[in-house]
Amino acid sequence: MSQFKWSHLYLWVVFALLYLPIGFLIVYSFNSGDVMQGWQGFSWSHYQELLGDAHLLEIVLDTLVLALLSSTLATAIGTMGALWIDRQPRELTKNFLLSLNNILLVSPDVIIGASFLILFTALGFSLGFVSVLLAHIAFSIPIVVLMVLPRLREMNQSLIAAARDLGANSWQVLSQIVLPVIFPGILAGFFMAFTYSLDDFAVTFFVTGNGFTTLSVEIYSRARQGVSLEINALSTMMFLVSLLLVLCYYLIALRPKKPAAARRRRQEANS
Repeated sequence: MSQFKWSHLYLWVVFALLYLPIGFLIVYSFNSGDVMQGWQGFSWSHYQELLGDAHLLEIVLDTLVLALLSSTLATAIGTMGALWIDRQPRELTKNFLLSLNNILLVSPDVIIGASFLILFTALGFSLGFVSVLLAHIAFSIPIVVLMVLPRLREMNQSLIAAARDLGANSWQVLSQIVLPVIFPGILAGFFMAFTYSLDDFAVTFFVTGNGFTTLSVEIYSRARQGVSLEINALSTMMFLVSLLLVLCYYLIALRPKKPAAARRRRQEANS
């Protein structure tokens, strides 16, 4: 019982450390003053400044387009990669490929960003939207692979054997058996890749050019000149968007369970 209470206390301390700074930032986005020291009254002025800043809104739109495009492509490539790794006949080969995938996950972003910068420079590739997109796709693919592989391993292989016995070809097995079963993993990989792309700073900082920037790099540039409460307002809106995405993910992920739960309730009622 004592251990149970200590675990709850630990959990609340962790939540407090994570959410108190965000709450502080959100509260001061409504401050009528221009600094975060001293509350001077409630005001929407910083949100009005944000909505009137066309340059910043253009960067927000570019960042969302970049995150959506990179996460979609990374999800497609990562899902194919997970299927390829799962179908390797030798366990040693699977573990080797999975280790290569995990190394990219734990590598520092600074190293990955510098590597991409060296690669693009050596190839004579001009830095801009395309270079940032390629970098975001590259570091998002291992995340998708890691989300999809457990679903493939949990899948009942007798479903595939039964489909083949009934005459299904490889495409029918993939599209009607495998993909629906691993869809929750694909969805989780997409959302993880999307959020990683949204908040990435280190890799983007190395590969972005003069004509293109993302929200994280822009906030860093502005913060060096002094933290504006307009940034607080923008961060609040991005936090709400992230919260909305998480809610959407849970609504989509839990939806397939409803028919099964309903059938179970009907079976229990009939029995």
